[in-house]
Amino acid sequence: MAKAKEKTVAEKLQALYKLQEIDSKRDDIQILKGELPMEVKDLEDEIEGLRTRLGKLESSVKEYETEIARYRNTGKEAEELILRYQKQLDDVKNNREYEALTKEIDLQKLEIQLADKKQKGSGVLLEDKVKLVNLTKEKIDKKDAELVDKKVELENIIKKTEKDEETLNKKSERAKKHIEDRLLRAYTKVRGAYRNGLAVVTVERNACGGCFNKIPPQIQLEIGQRKKIIVCEHCGRILVDDETAGKAPVEK
Repeated sequence: MAKAKEKTVAEKLQALYKLQEIDSKRDDIQILKGELPMEVKDLEDEIEGLRTRLGKLESSVKEYETEIARYRNTGKEAEELILRYQKQLDDVKNNREYEALTKEIDLQKLEIQLADKKQKGSGVLLEDKVKLVNLTKEKIDKKDAELVDKKVELENIIKKTEKDEETLNKKSERAKKHIEDRLLRAYTKVRGAYRNGLAVVTVERNACGGCFNKIPPQIQLEIGQRKKIIVCEHCGRILVDDETAGKAPVEK
C-alpha cells in the first residue's frame, strides 16, 4: 500500500488558513446571535428563582392566615366563656364562687386582648407578605414577557442562519481532516484563547494581523518562503503571507 504523500509546509498553511476562514464565518453567525442565548438562559434562571420565592411567600401568607384564624377563634371561645361565666354569676351561693367566676371572666378578657394583639401583629405581617407576593407576580409577568421577546428574536436569527451554520459546521469538520493532529491542537488552543477566534492571520502593514505588533523583516521573509510554520512571538497566532491566504480557496 502506497504511503500517503507528506504535505508541504505551504499546503499545511493553506489548509489552516482555509479552516480559519470557515470558522470565522461560523463566528460571524454567533456574533449575529450576540448575547441572546445567554440572556435567554439568564432570564429563565431568574424566573425560576422568582417562582421559587413566590412559592415560599405564598406559603407564608397561608401560615399567617392560619394564625389569624386561630387567634380569632381563641377570642370567640373566650367571649363564649365570659357569657357562660356571667350567667353562672346569677346562681352563685357564696362569695367564694363569685370571686372564682369573676377571676375567670377577667382571665378570659385578658385572653381576648392578647388574641387581638397577636391577630393585629400577624395581620401587619400578612399585609407585607401579600404586597411582596403581588410585586413578585408582577416581576414574573414582566420577565416572562421579556423572555418571550428574547426567544422570538433568537428563533428568528436561528431560522435565518440555521442552514448556513449547519453547512459551515460540516465544512469545518471536513477541513480539519486535512490537518495533522498536532497542528489542529495548536490551532484550537490559540483560537480558544482569543474572543475573535483568530488563530491564523496574515501579515498586514508589516504587523501581525491578530495583535498588530510589528513583525521583523527577516521573519516576514521566512513567512513568505513557507518553509516552516511561524507564529507571532507576541500572541502565538500562526502567521501566513498574502499569497498563502490567496491560495486557500473557500469551500462551496
